[in-house]
Amino acid sequence: MSESSTAIPRASCVLVSGGSRGLGLALVQDALDAGAKVATFARTITPELEKLAADRPDDVHIGSVDITDEKAVRTFIKEAAAHLGPIDALVNNAAIGQDSLHVHTSPERIAAIVATNLTAPLLVVRAFLRHAMAKSGRGRIVMVTSVCAQRGYSGLVTYSATKGGLDSAMRTLAREMHGRFLVNSVAPGFFASEMSSVLGTEQLSTITRRTPTGRLVEPENIAPVVRSLLFDDTNINGQVLTIDGGGSI
Repeated sequence: MSESSTAIPRASCVLVSGGSRGLGLALVQDALDAGAKVATFARTITPELEKLAADRPDDVHIGSVDITDEKAVRTFIKEAAAHLGPIDALVNNAAIGQDSLHVHTSPERIAAIVATNLTAPLLVVRAFLRHAMAKSGRGRIVMVTSVCAQRGYSGLVTYSATKGGLDSAMRTLAREMHGRFLVNSVAPGFFASEMSSVLGTEQLSTITRRTPTGRLVEPENIAPVVRSLLFDDTNINGQVLTIDGGGSI
């Protein structure tokens, strides 16, 4: 693969993992608003996602897929491409959290977090690249990681390890793709969600007080950054863009 000297085209069809609620749903809606078609899967399809697919059947393809089921993911990509056309961008968003201190976390829970948050996203990237390289040969990848990969937070040891692993994989992929695919991470700070509830009200309040902007991140703060990485000629590649109100500085 030779070095690329031209800009990567803006995304026209985006694959979003974990797009049924919260940040994932916001990213799906934002990509649609930017004029792209969207294929998204999650373990559970929410009424909100069903309505979006019903309202825009030519632009949205959804499926109930567990990200750890590699065969099901590959089948979904094939079906989505048949419906929407070639997929040229990926947002790796699906993840699960952690609910205990590391000394109390069972081996089974550690294995499940690693399988869902690290192994499965890497296999999704592999499946996406095989599809995209056979089509246009160019595209964009955004890993949704976390500020936890940069700073320590009690109760999130394995979760943090998986997000740090994705950031490391992102940098290597950016080098490996030689500019034909722009690969970056977006690392949000904490925002109100089922996943962040593990921290509890007291720890979230402490994080808020220590954040220069004095507030937690919202999905609406993250979506524009992902949109830029998908659709703008930024020439950003191999980078982690942290969105946390300055809490990690």
